[in-house]
Amino acid sequence: MGKAKASLGMIERRARHLPRLAGAGLAALALGAGGILPARAEETVTAAAIATLGAVKYQPGFAHLDYVNALAPKGGEISEWLPGGFDNFNPFTIEGRGAALASIPLETMLTGTADTVGEAYCLLCESLEYPPSKDWVIFTLRPGITFSDGSPLTIDDVLFSFEQMRDKGLSSFRAVVAQQIKGAEVLDDRRIKFTFTADAPRRDIIQLAGGFPVFSKAQFAREGIDLEKPSQIPLIGTGPYMFDSAKDGRSVVWRRNPDYWGRALPINIGRNNFDRLRVEYYGDYQAAFEGFKAGSYTFRNESSSLIWATQYDFPALTKGQVVKAELHDGDVASAQAFAINLRREKFSDIRVREALGLMFNFEWSNDSLFYGLYTRVNSIWENSDLAATGTPGPDELALLEPLKADLPEGVLTDPAVMAPTSGARQLDRANMRKAAALLDAAGWEVGADGMRRNAKGELLSIDFLNDSQTFDRVINPFVENLRALGVDAKMSRVDDAQYEARKRNHDFDLITTHFAQDLIPGAGLQQYFGSDSVGDVFNAAGIANPAVDALIRKVEEAQTHEDLLPRVHALDRVLRALRFWVPQWYKDSYTVAYYDMYEHPAEIPPYSLGEMDFWWYNAEKAAKLKAEGAF
Repeated sequence: MGKAKASLGMIERRARHLPRLAGAGLAALALGAGGILPARAEETVTAAAIATLGAVKYQPGFAHLDYVNALAPKGGEISEWLPGGFDNFNPFTIEGRGAALASIPLETMLTGTADTVGEAYCLLCESLEYPPSKDWVIFTLRPGITFSDGSPLTIDDVLFSFEQMRDKGLSSFRAVVAQQIKGAEVLDDRRIKFTFTADAPRRDIIQLAGGFPVFSKAQFAREGIDLEKPSQIPLIGTGPYMFDSAKDGRSVVWRRNPDYWGRALPINIGRNNFDRLRVEYYGDYQAAFEGFKAGSYTFRNESSSLIWATQYDFPALTKGQVVKAELHDGDVASAQAFAINLRREKFSDIRVREALGLMFNFEWSNDSLFYGLYTRVNSIWENSDLAATGTPGPDELALLEPLKADLPEGVLTDPAVMAPTSGARQLDRANMRKAAALLDAAGWEVGADGMRRNAKGELLSIDFLNDSQTFDRVINPFVENLRALGVDAKMSRVDDAQYEARKRNHDFDLITTHFAQDLIPGAGLQQYFGSDSVGDVFNAAGIANPAVDALIRKVEEAQTHEDLLPRVHALDRVLRALRFWVPQWYKDSYTVAYYDMYEHPAEIPPYSLGEMDFWWYNAEKAAKLKAEGAF
């Protein structure tokens, strides 16, 4: 059972934090034979793609991405669900809640693929030019690009969009931009130049500049759109989808633009196949499942192990009208966890945080609640070679020893912190004794009433903020275990609007969240773990540690995989030792169910399920299902 949120694929990620390319920390090295063309007597490099390590996979002249069906038909609708509702169409503000897929109309200069790591390809740009020093980059805009309203995209729109994100993006994003991009200037009607600050890490700097979503300057002026404020007007963009309709904050539909300028680009062949993308909102998880059974929406990425194991026996499934499948997920795990709010004084002592972690019994939960479907998360980079293991080796020690004044105890000598192992019973007595000793040592002693208080007489109270009905059965046993320890623990169930507001204002003790990182981490690390982002929504735990900041910088500067590994290992080791989280679980597969009118490539690419990206609609199967009354 993952957090009860429906996954809408990688399409939405660019709206949630740094643009996908920058958040991935995609770096730029030489492209190798066939990937670049020298320009101006080798003074600069001109290319249509850029890679972190070695050569890009797709060289000039490629026909289409390897994982797509180039002959996939266009048509039909795919529909999914999300919890709660939405109240506006601006995905870039922390005020209110933006509609699902509200960023899908927007494109960027560079884009990635679902089968590569650290590679970026020209989308809006025709080419990029940069010197070996990467002190600047010039993007040349493709000719003939239009917004969905038919108006032409201009280089002024690109500059305007950068300035909007620089000045009105999330605070942590603005901080990264200020540190790394000195400025941007229009050179002519098709070229824009980004100049980088002298001390900015150069590894993924070009991808940062190429990752800004491009808005219509004319629409912002005409509609009075403020990027920092909620908007009832959907953004227009140059992308393959445009706004179609919405109803009462409970459903939203995006339709394919038949005049999309980029439909014939090799990187787009076999993609964007559905005529409509629809998202339905539900008040709770069970109601959403009932809606799927009734055919109210047609694709479900199942997050509940209970439902997956016990409730997929409804008529549409037994009749063969619904497909139930497990598809491999090769990406780094999402690092799902209970985040502990370090901004609160009661959590300032690391012994208190360690004690909390000891009282969550994953083994019992996995056996009793999850039907054995999950594996414990231990690392920020779980399910990858970036996860720290054992004691630090020489390369890690060389990075860590200069930072020892700010390191948690044991980082230099002990094995990487692992989540505690518990027994078969819900309350593990051995772990409770360890937790009790830690709280005693931290000054939280048990009184006559069995509850723990500090020297000031303050009760040790823990409140789990939760907006998911299906998570009750996970949190309640954790609460019971903590209360047995003498902690005044409780769960506060709130609606999704309250949850979002309190999360953004850091008004919580513990919440379930994700610390998801990429296989080539870069500038996005600052948003999740950097001291400058402690006031931002993405740094959920409120981490502010000089050693972490220094290691983030080292990771950003890594130029090869061999350099990257020990740096990420060291950072992972320190983060885990801070015990700012109670790690939860993951699985290396997508558990999906869908009405049997959708098809996908025989082999799903490793880094995306891609149901709204490269799956397609079978009209004959759909007609058969409709004739049978399946939906």
